[in-house]
Amino acid sequence: MKRLETYFELDFKDKDLLKTALTHSSYANENNCPSNERLEYVGDAVLDLLMGEYLYITYPLNNEGDLTKKRAKNVCESALVEYAKECNLKKYLRLGKGEEKSGGRDRTALQADAFEALIGAVYMDKGLLETRKIFDKVVVPIVEDDREDNFVDYKSYLQELVQSDKRTLEYKIVSESGPSHSKVFQTRVYMDEILMGEGTGKSKKEAEQNAAEMALKKLAIKSMKF
Repeated sequence: MKRLETYFELDFKDKDLLKTALTHSSYANENNCPSNERLEYVGDAVLDLLMGEYLYITYPLNNEGDLTKKRAKNVCESALVEYAKECNLKKYLRLGKGEEKSGGRDRTALQADAFEALIGAVYMDKGLLETRKIFDKVVVPIVEDDREDNFVDYKSYLQELVQSDKRTLEYKIVSESGPSHSKVFQTRVYMDEILMGEGTGKSKKEAEQNAAEMALKKLAIKSMKF
């Protein structure tokens, strides 16, 4: 348990919460102690909130339907398993003897449930700010990797368009907000000194990409999927 706390740079006030988050119902039934099911319920809600917040900031141009689909994709069981693997969560699971013998430690559903329960435990013990740090450490890099696989370079496309029309293009960072570990940048892109797009992101490059995407939409470029 201590290694897990060290990995997350946390010191639980209530150590039993962490134990409970890792306790499968099979172990709870054999040892007359709480299972992680209630914490899983809390973690599910907290993950939905944090993922919704992240997607709202990351995709400022997407509508509610698109954001809902992206959230569902990133909090489904297969995604939760990837987050659990990132912190080697199965190593710390407390399983009943029968569940252990039948290979329960490798069952994806158990790992997914445990990750949600862990998020719930951190939230109940430390609050939303510390839970967001765990989210940023474990979840965001995996989600970002998936984004890279589907990356469209809006900046380059806009630059090519501008050069072909002999226009000028300039990006300006207009604001930075948030704590040092989770900054949000706001960028504007100007074409011939006319504001064409605005974007936000967790890096300057991401904010510029989002601003370029908005500019392209304004220019009604239809030869590309946005």
